[in-house]
Amino acid sequence: MDETRLVTHLAGLGRLAVAFSGGTDSALVLAAAVRALGPADVLAVTANSASLAAVELAGARKIAAELGVRHLTPSTGELAEPGYAANGRRRCYFCKTTVLTAIAGVAAAHGFPALATGTNADDAVDPFRPGIRAGDELGVHTPLRTLGLSKEDVRAIARRWGLAWADKPAAPCLASRVRYGIPITTATLARIEQAESVVRAFLDDHGRRYHDVRVRDLGGTARIELDAAVAAEVHDDPRLLEAVRALGFADAAVSSFRSGALNHEPG
Repeated sequence: MDETRLVTHLAGLGRLAVAFSGGTDSALVLAAAVRALGPADVLAVTANSASLAAVELAGARKIAAELGVRHLTPSTGELAEPGYAANGRRRCYFCKTTVLTAIAGVAAAHGFPALATGTNADDAVDPFRPGIRAGDELGVHTPLRTLGLSKEDVRAIARRWGLAWADKPAAPCLASRVRYGIPITTATLARIEQAESVVRAFLDDHGRRYHDVRVRDLGGTARIELDAAVAAEVHDDPRLLEAVRALGFADAAVSSFRSGALNHEPG
């Protein structure tokens, strides 16, 4: 069974810190590490910065508490890294180098020399993943990738273990919503976070069931990406569009959600 292989693999790593975003992948690594080593020998570390939505940090805290794991949330300085702030196509390399170096330092200071991330086998298929390269250069463990476990494998294991977050939608960092070449600032990230909160509130208030929500900053205009059926229902609703424009976007439009959409656009 995949879960047995994962637990056995993690047991071999010894006392372990997990770079914990609160997403399904890193949450499974954290849960499996607890099974392999016991909560006292596992540390969750979440990089607390402007690129992490407050709702994701709250979710991470909840999961760590449920697992009985000590959870540290150090502030990280990726916004001060010029290569990150410039938002070129290697942004994730600069981000992960800064963040994982900081997390590894905090973990080591607390007696956890080994660090693992939730990178899975699907992540490694895309040849353009500068963030993965950064982790590899730092010697970070990627147990899901090492064992060939895909996103669906991760969700299947989490379901078998009865974990409430097994089907949690993916929630990459807020910077991934900003078109390449548009500088990353605290204000830019905060506006995206606000916009996504506004969109979710609108959908909830109008009884729309949804899974994925993204608001992408295209340089003053916003593209609201939703599940295809939901996008079709609300694509021209002036109340939704005006609510997003009111946050300072010159214009807003609705389209169908596409994971990693900005990676496929000129930049």
